[in-house]
Amino acid sequence: MPDLFRPSRRRFLALTTGFAGLAGCASLDGLGEIGGTTEGPGKAAILLPLTGEQAQLGKRLEAAVRLGGGPGIGIEIRDSGSSPDTAVIAAKAAEAAGANILIGPVFSAQTKTVAAAVNIPIVTLSNDTTLADRDTFVFGVTPAQSARAVFALAAQRNIREIALVAPPGPLGARSAAEAVPIAQALGITLRPPVITDTPGTVLAELQAGGGLPDGVYLPSAGASLIPFAEALAGQDTRILGSTQWAARDLEAVRALRGAWFAAPDPLRFAAFTRAYEEQTGEPAGIISGLAYDGAELMRILGQTGKQTRRGLTRKESFTGVLGPYRFLSSGLVERGLAVLEVGAGDINLIGSTSI
Repeated sequence: MPDLFRPSRRRFLALTTGFAGLAGCASLDGLGEIGGTTEGPGKAAILLPLTGEQAQLGKRLEAAVRLGGGPGIGIEIRDSGSSPDTAVIAAKAAEAAGANILIGPVFSAQTKTVAAAVNIPIVTLSNDTTLADRDTFVFGVTPAQSARAVFALAAQRNIREIALVAPPGPLGARSAAEAVPIAQALGITLRPPVITDTPGTVLAELQAGGGLPDGVYLPSAGASLIPFAEALAGQDTRILGSTQWAARDLEAVRALRGAWFAAPDPLRFAAFTRAYEEQTGEPAGIISGLAYDGAELMRILGQTGKQTRRGLTRKESFTGVLGPYRFLSSGLVERGLAVLEVGAGDINLIGSTSI
């Protein structure tokens, strides 16, 4: 699973310039002592791939989980390895040791097998919405959450027709499918997606669909992003993007000036990424923020003795370093995200979604 938000230090500083006076609002309250046996009103375990092919990712997530200090419950960290079988072993051991709830695993295949093997709620760090179930909550940032944030602002600003353009692959397919109900709910006409790996044909394909739409949604931040944007440069259409964009240095890309994209709350994430970088020497990513938020969630619920499905699905939302979120009884998560605009050498906050 790729790190979805891994900005360079230069890009991060550009993003947070202008918010310096507010940065203290995004404090990192203590997570409690993490590791070893949990003592206190609740027990929880977080499953991370500390060995195997994804060990490097697991170590980054472990560093995020260990940030903080102060009062709170401990959280037992268990190695889920990189396969479904190793994840099941870790999950069963955690349940046998008294864990009330699991944060993780990270990967979709691991989550499926763990969900079938334990009888306690799971908050997976995956963003695979097909995993959502009564006791399996999908905590990862999903394509639907990105689309909701940027489409909501688009609707407010009179963008009534949007076309999704993406290269072939799972991200484009999922983004297209999950954008449909979002657009319908907002009164936006969503054209059939343009799935292509040939940027040179994008403009012609869009025009063949009835002229250029008000907005073009480019959810992928891979190698196709800048060529797609350059193909649309100078056209009378707003380019829109997903949280995937936050992994790229885009402020110097002329073709993307004026583009809007979904992202974590810049103030809260600023405080987190500073603390993370001071500890590890590396920039943080969205998935690192998810791991931190998962640990903080367990501390909050553990202190009140509510590490249960009912505690997760309370009416009140939670607030993490990525922004506000709420667990639904379906296993899905509502998430508030910021919307940022690419400027001439900077990135600016222009909106956000509430939940």
